[in-house]
Amino acid sequence: MNILAIECTHEALSAAVLRSGVVTEALCADWKKSAESLVPLVEQVMTESRLNRQELECIAISSGPGSFTALRIGMSAAKGIAYGLGIPLVPVPTMPAMAASLRAAAGTVMAVIPARKGEYYYASYRSEDLSSRLWHDEVRRGSAADVANAAADLARSGETVVVGRKLIELIPLLAGSSAEYLEADFFSASFLLFAAEKLFARADAAGLNGVTPDYRQTFSLNGGGV
Repeated sequence: MNILAIECTHEALSAAVLRSGVVTEALCADWKKSAESLVPLVEQVMTESRLNRQELECIAISSGPGSFTALRIGMSAAKGIAYGLGIPLVPVPTMPAMAASLRAAAGTVMAVIPARKGEYYYASYRSEDLSSRLWHDEVRRGSAADVANAAADLARSGETVVVGRKLIELIPLLAGSSAEYLEADFFSASFLLFAAEKLFARADAAGLNGVTPDYRQTFSLNGGGV
């Protein structure tokens, strides 16, 4: 199967192509320039994979939660490519995809992504559910202390790994528990590909307008969070 995947939800920008079982990926170090960098990155990975756009069967997009601006940029680009080619757009939820990227992890994996200042999205997944892709949609939001307490509770019941990017405020709070923290710098668009392949059967090119970023919060007319 031939899939183009895009990930730019938080602190990283990447694009990957799955072509007949072979993965090609391109990374960009400057996530804050997603608007300028995303299209050239897609063109780069398509060139390196030697795959013609007309050979793509679907587009996979990391759907969030994550940065409001980056989610809009990624979703807009993915929709434009999918619509232009007349192929399905497959949204892949970011948090379980990030957790599932720890393929060798046992016990419980907690994925954490910053929300508003001082707040985080967090969700916990059992390793066996991640491997079987039985992904739930129960994402909580709270302070760094809330996340640390939840991780400590899980750690008392078994091995727990917390994954996220640049969680500077949270890391010291985890030091008092047996939960392990891993920087999720390994998570990229390539980890969306096989989940997208599983979700492909449910995608519908005609329903592209119904695919929206998973912001997990509402916004006022002046652009601020509510």
